[in-house]
Amino acid sequence: MSIWRPVTILLAAVAAAGAALHVADMRRAYARIAGASTVVATPQGDIEFKQGGTGPAVLVIHGSGGGYDQGELIAKAVLGDRFHWIAPSRFGYLRSTFREGATFDDQARAYASLLDHLGIDKVAVLALSHGGPSALLFAVLYPERVSSLTLLSCGVAASSDANQAEADRKGDLLTVIFKHDGLYWAVSRLLRRQLMGLMGVSQEVAAGLSPAQRQLVDQVIDFMNPVAPRYAGVAFDNKAALPNERITAIRAPTLVVHAKDDSLQLYRNAEFAAAKIPNARLVAFERGGHLLVAVEQATIQTEVQKFVAAGFARPD
Repeated sequence: MSIWRPVTILLAAVAAAGAALHVADMRRAYARIAGASTVVATPQGDIEFKQGGTGPAVLVIHGSGGGYDQGELIAKAVLGDRFHWIAPSRFGYLRSTFREGATFDDQARAYASLLDHLGIDKVAVLALSHGGPSALLFAVLYPERVSSLTLLSCGVAASSDANQAEADRKGDLLTVIFKHDGLYWAVSRLLRRQLMGLMGVSQEVAAGLSPAQRQLVDQVIDFMNPVAPRYAGVAFDNKAALPNERITAIRAPTLVVHAKDDSLQLYRNAEFAAAKIPNARLVAFERGGHLLVAVEQATIQTEVQKFVAAGFARPD
């Protein structure tokens, strides 16, 4: 008997098992996001959100590939149970509307509409990664509504240097991977270390993760499933104009948290924000990459909670 027949049978069995695993994982992923959020109609379109916790209100803005579910994950990892968090899905993510020609200014206005719906006048703002641009512009457009602004590994300004070109290449490749559920699922299952590299985490940082750190990183990556309902938002993030010099108008106390070895949202974003925002303070880490919030969770949690509480304690 030819050796190719058993090899063919084995490959077919492996492919069938992989397909079954993919189907099961996708069912769980879609079930996880079904019915867990609320959608409200606003002049900017439908906005999906989830809220939880008690205490002063914090608007939590997710990064690329996220949604309200990533916002909830970050809220619980960073804010704990001390605050009332509101986590919207940004334009093009899950059940939030995407319209051609939308800008980060429009997204900032959508946050204001959501807060109006909830009857909340003032919030602290906590943003992750590419949640940064719309969070910054919310602080620019609505200074009276922002008690403090926290930027975790955020994008802020455009650049033409070589390192930025490489970061942009990673962003383009991630956008391709996010177009189809099956492609992202396969990459995240079979090439997770390489995917983490595209997400701005060095091999050294990935190899050194503790079990607890790895658990949070895995949640961030796995919670991006399913990606198809998020693709319009990812594509929008990858092309929309950044705030750049406009951030000089921000008057809210601002905490900028960033790793120097972040290769997706480069450290120069943090330096730019700290230099241009009048009341900004930079907390820098030598390593941690773009998933710094998992690598330095305990330190970041302490810093952010103190900062947010202090913002609410300030007199108006």
